[in-house]
Amino acid sequence: MAVSFRSKDGNFRFELPSTADISVLVNKILETTVDADPASLTVSNQPRGNETLVSTLKGRNLQILGLKHGDMIFVGYATKVSQAPATSMSIDAPSSTRPQSNIWETVQEDTVDIYWRSKDGKIPRGRDARFCKHGVNGMCDYCMPLEPYDAAYQAEHSIKHLSYHAYLHKISPKTSSAAATAIPPLSPLSYKVKNPCPSGGHPPWPAGVCTGCQPSAITLQSQPFRMVDHLEFASPDIIERFLKAWRSTGLQRFGWLIGRYEPYEKVPMGIKAVVEALYEPPQEGELDGLTLGIPWEDEPRVRELAKMSSAPLSIVGYIFTDLDPDPDDRTKNIYKRHPHSFFVSSLEAIFAATIQKSNPTPSRSSPSGAFGSRMVTAILTATEDGKVDISAYQVSEQACAMVDADMIEASVEPGIVRIKEEDRSQDAARYVPDVFFRYKNEYNLEVKKTAKPCFPVEYLLVNVTHGFPQSPSPLFRSNQFAIENRPGLEDQHIEDVLRTLARLDAPHLTSTSDASKRLELAKWLSDWHLLAFLETTQLVSKVDMKILVSTVTSPSLLLDPSALNTLFKTESWQTLMTFTQESAPSLPSTSAPDLSSPHIDEDIPQDVFDQIAAEETARREGPGAVGSGVKICPHCTFENPQGETDCEVCGLPLG
Repeated sequence: MAVSFRSKDGNFRFELPSTADISVLVNKILETTVDADPASLTVSNQPRGNETLVSTLKGRNLQILGLKHGDMIFVGYATKVSQAPATSMSIDAPSSTRPQSNIWETVQEDTVDIYWRSKDGKIPRGRDARFCKHGVNGMCDYCMPLEPYDAAYQAEHSIKHLSYHAYLHKISPKTSSAAATAIPPLSPLSYKVKNPCPSGGHPPWPAGVCTGCQPSAITLQSQPFRMVDHLEFASPDIIERFLKAWRSTGLQRFGWLIGRYEPYEKVPMGIKAVVEALYEPPQEGELDGLTLGIPWEDEPRVRELAKMSSAPLSIVGYIFTDLDPDPDDRTKNIYKRHPHSFFVSSLEAIFAATIQKSNPTPSRSSPSGAFGSRMVTAILTATEDGKVDISAYQVSEQACAMVDADMIEASVEPGIVRIKEEDRSQDAARYVPDVFFRYKNEYNLEVKKTAKPCFPVEYLLVNVTHGFPQSPSPLFRSNQFAIENRPGLEDQHIEDVLRTLARLDAPHLTSTSDASKRLELAKWLSDWHLLAFLETTQLVSKVDMKILVSTVTSPSLLLDPSALNTLFKTESWQTLMTFTQESAPSLPSTSAPDLSSPHIDEDIPQDVFDQIAAEETARREGPGAVGSGVKICPHCTFENPQGETDCEVCGLPLG
């Protein structure tokens, strides 16, 4: 068969048998070069990107690589430093030994990727009564299964983006599996200058640049696929608990989404992120934003804790609030994210790109072993009627590559992204290629326009649907324990844990105890925030912590009364019960003691006892309640009538 290849030395064509080893083709290539370094020789099926070192293709023939008659190969190489003639071939002749594994072949993918790789993804169709003329066991063009990337099916079901695996099916060569894995179909985007230059003919950037090392011009376009198709919250209580902080203070909040990835059957070969819990890192909330530290100190600990659950969890994204009460109606919020303003601000898009870039998805379809990211951005904002709703997004691979190349920055206008100026200084070198975007003008004609100095942020966004399950079955059955990093609003204390364990009679529960009491304890223990707090107390060892987390996240926790037996036998649980018996305080009295008791000093007036009882009641009911007729505002300390929900002076929620 005839195989052509193109290099910086020109175009060449050779007749080779399909069973010829790759070393034969490489020797032909080296004959056309001058001072080429065989170790740096790369081949690709496209002019730019997807380059693969020929040294990683050792022991494979042209047929296994998927090459056919008339195919064009693009060759790149670096020039030798020494003047020794390139007469020897670095790739040995084919042997019976197994070829050396490539990076992408040894990658451990997520379970949902392994699941979809075992499926063909075809969309089944029933028999068409009008057009199918064959028998029951026959098949024709009107009833044969569709490919997962079928355009007509996508349009009919209003699916804007292909799923990740449907996109892989679309771009993968329709050949044998061995040929398909020889050269991965995906190529991560990079808008950085190649350093050093492949041609080796000039000093490295920023001292020099040429067409061989500079990135090509960029045309912004809607990404045809998305890494995550749907965001699902396991229970509405997760959102309600998160919103409680904003309702109490009026300050914006941020939280990391703890969950897992599962197949999503409503989209061909779809993937959904199921959120089981939220973790709120240290932050400083404000009325119109918040301050957050990245990376955060507890991230390794939280990731390790999430993996201990019965169904291993990870960080699948983040969520934040952007809510402003309407001054005319405090029960509603201002509708500010809409088609005539913006959906995601430029600053938020750059932050999302930074998070996605730092959390890549392992992939066997990329030469680097990773491609894209499944980190989802969720925003709690107001709808058109003033209610609170969730919006979910990702940013495109183009956005991640532009942020990685330090090409874009936020602007004063939230819906506009600004492109930075080129910088050739030695310390902060930045190369900015030409950037364009397409749009339809007033005559409905597609126009290509330069994106410098700015362009709309919508060109970087990928929409993600969201929702809740019809029959919630969350992994964590409780969400009532105090949430971390809410100082002054919710504080976590070991005394509260011991007091609750004493109230549930945990020290006296055994394998033969009342099943209802055991289930009540099991439900209280199945709380993400409680587990995260217990790990910081050093009362539970790492080994016993794994038993605790896996036990309280078991699907049969509330169905099997003996589910806690293994936990009861651990040394850490026995230690915790000892502290509970010795240190847990008794519940305080809510009324004044009887003065007839001989233990009460007769010199203490009755009103002192009444005041102590009232203060204790107010402490348990919260900062906003003092008595039966007054509510103190936690923001301005104004005393409001008992029936009010918002402060009459500052207008903020009373809690």
